[in-house]
Amino acid sequence: LRDATAAGKARAPCQNEATTKIAVVLVEPQIPGNTGAIARTCASQKVDLHLVRPLGFELDDTKLKRAGLDYWQHVCVAVHDNWDQFREMYDKWPEPKRLVSFTTKADYLLFDEPGATFRDGDVLLFGAEDAGLPEHIRAQSDLCLRIPMEEQPHVRSLNLSVSVAVGVFEAVRQSKQNN
Repeated sequence: LRDATAAGKARAPCQNEATTKIAVVLVEPQIPGNTGAIARTCASQKVDLHLVRPLGFELDDTKLKRAGLDYWQHVCVAVHDNWDQFREMYDKWPEPKRLVSFTTKADYLLFDEPGATFRDGDVLLFGAEDAGLPEHIRAQSDLCLRIPMEEQPHVRSLNLSVSVAVGVFEAVRQSKQNN
């Protein structure tokens, strides 16, 4: 895992021709197994993964490594001390770029137009498993999206790793079609 401070001027910490131009940011993830599964999803689509502290686990956590299996070497992971550090790096990235938040509080549904047309440069933001994305981060987003679910009082949200997978696969699919 890479410390993001060394890559502040880059498009992304290790983005190159082999990676897509979509990135995932997990803001204060709490469950190592979810983060490991998300790393596998990112590896499968060549998507960079950013982790914003505080994390609910240590980076050498056995559960994190087990969930990521032997995929860790195939995903670029940058760790940021806080949202402001990530945002400072993001602000230096060239255009086009866009912050796209995934939240249960969004008005637009993921699969509804005009809400969700993904393109190169999109950075997909996801919040902590127990709290979601903080309001101040949602307010900085260019677009907020909600994954559609059947309304049921006892089902509030999807598992974080499932939400990321839905978002990543749709964003990569559309990005390939639109570019």
